[in-house]
Amino acid sequence: MSKILIVDDDISIAQLLSDALEDEGFETIVKNDSKSAFDYVLNEGSSISLITLDIMMPELSGMDLCRYIRNKVNCPIIFVSAKGKSVDAMAGLEAGADDYIAKPFVVEELVARVKAHLRREMRNVKEVEDGVIKVGDIELHTGSFEVYKNGEIIYFSTREFQLLQYLMENAGKVLTREQIFGHVWDTEFGDMGTVAVNIKSIRDKIDPNNEYIKTVWGVGYKFVKVTK
Repeated sequence: MSKILIVDDDISIAQLLSDALEDEGFETIVKNDSKSAFDYVLNEGSSISLITLDIMMPELSGMDLCRYIRNKVNCPIIFVSAKGKSVDAMAGLEAGADDYIAKPFVVEELVARVKAHLRREMRNVKEVEDGVIKVGDIELHTGSFEVYKNGEIIYFSTREFQLLQYLMENAGKVLTREQIFGHVWDTEFGDMGTVAVNIKSIRDKIDPNNEYIKTVWGVGYKFVKVTK
């Protein structure tokens, strides 16, 4: 059963979301403040399938909370906020969220988006379990450490392969430079510029038009799920 964390200081809205999602068979955990939500993510992050997150909360805003927890969880994060301007939506996505829904919202639409994100996550898991991650015309074979574009093998260093694999496994998500560095280089300390150097090398080999690997300025990178 998928577990969904709902973070909203409006108790009535949080309960509405919880009831709607539980009616669809999901397990929900409700937190009405950022501090308790942050603590829950620290302790139970690996069990969370998706997070819905309000922006306008006292003490610590949803934007800041998203930035803090994005390097703790890889699950989809959906902002559900009364701040409905496009600039707010873009700021939310740059903070590490995967989607943005403005209040007031149609419950059925929110549930549909939750299901869509979870379906994508399941597809990603299946691709990784099969040992092949395919996005558009790029295929990465985890077992043989091979990458193909349009059926032609492209050669990568071990570090470049690991970085590309991490991006493709999290296609559609914004990954911070710190997340990437910590995962690929397995340390919190070092030159973050190393990430940019390796991203450039990968782009030169398989993505010269920046079609797949997008830079999210001030945050990090996102591998876009291009359909071919």
